[in-house]
Amino acid sequence: MTITVITGANKGLGFETARRLIEQGHTVYAGARDPERGVRAAKALGARPLLIDVTDEASVAAAAETVRAEAGHVDVLINNAGIAGRAAAAGDQTAADLQHVYDTNVFGVVRTVRAFLPLLEAAVAPSVVNVSSGLGSLAVNADPAAHTDILPAWAPLLAYNSSKAALNMLSLVYAQAYPGITVAAVDPGFTATDLNGHHGTQSVGEGAAAIVAAATARDAVTGTFTGSFGPVPW
Repeated sequence: MTITVITGANKGLGFETARRLIEQGHTVYAGARDPERGVRAAKALGARPLLIDVTDEASVAAAAETVRAEAGHVDVLINNAGIAGRAAAAGDQTAADLQHVYDTNVFGVVRTVRAFLPLLEAAVAPSVVNVSSGLGSLAVNADPAAHTDILPAWAPLLAYNSSKAALNMLSLVYAQAYPGITVAAVDPGFTATDLNGHHGTQSVGEGAAAIVAAATARDAVTGTFTGSFGPVPW
């Protein structure tokens, strides 16, 4: 039995990823910070509800303890929960704006990985999938031509882009620190979700494909950054 934990699984990419992995036989803990929405989504999916707010240390610790008591280990941890933050020009963004986004997109992943690390290490071939974005690629952001050649849409989002760049670095450091755990950063692409007001050019089904592929890959190489069409430049 493959035990999979997904944060932010009550809607969008997280929900679709959970649905597909359950179809493939995974036992999925569908994480959500709102208990009612979480239970409703889990019931619709056939998943186990997991109350987890990645911005709250105690909530994350309690979620890990719930999974430990019920399952004893975690085979796949998918850090999907993320926010876009306030839409504003780079010069108008404040430190508080960045702290708000980082608390979910970066520090939330640190809290979650740290809490679930003993459960991952108790598994045979564990993996961590961090849902990143091509907007976090330094190579893409540094090359104006790559904005359209590599990404279907690009925006100079100070908080969001830099948070995903930081998430990519977390992925690399975790991969090197824990060679027994496969760690991957994944770009689902410009997907129509609440994050972008449903302006994305892909369906959630298309966007979830890269996440599911990373979560189910056999003989996967750790420390990679991939999307639906292959490797994404760091």
